[in-house]
Amino acid sequence: MSWPAAEGDRVAGFSLRRVREAGIPARRRASKAGTALLDRWLLVQRDNEKPATPAHLWLASLPGTARPALQRLIRLAKTRWAIETGYRELKDTLGIDHFEGRTWPGWHRHVTLVTAALLFLAEHRARTPKHAAPA
Repeated sequence: MSWPAAEGDRVAGFSLRRVREAGIPARRRASKAGTALLDRWLLVQRDNEKPATPAHLWLASLPGTARPALQRLIRLAKTRWAIETGYRELKDTLGIDHFEGRTWPGWHRHVTLVTAALLFLAEHRARTPKHAAPA
């Protein structure tokens, strides 16, 4: 599976396992509710250099007993890159970190204007056709 990252597309192997919630807080919660311990889904990203060693683990508490789509879970787990890219643009291009005031209304106005500018840029990019490379 591949996903976009700052240094280019990354590739790794993933697997999905059903696990049972454990530990004292989980047992107390189940006992209080009169239910069994809950099943969760463990998404495992394998390290390409050491396939036997998990590189990252995510615990998903999705409702229902049906196996979730692996592609969907990977996409959700890897949204961090998109969030970091968006935040970097808010800081570097639009100046969300330039506010030096001390009041809530001032900060709120600043963040509102920066967010409106981000929306404008996103709409402009969506409407502007991509130019073909020169021949």
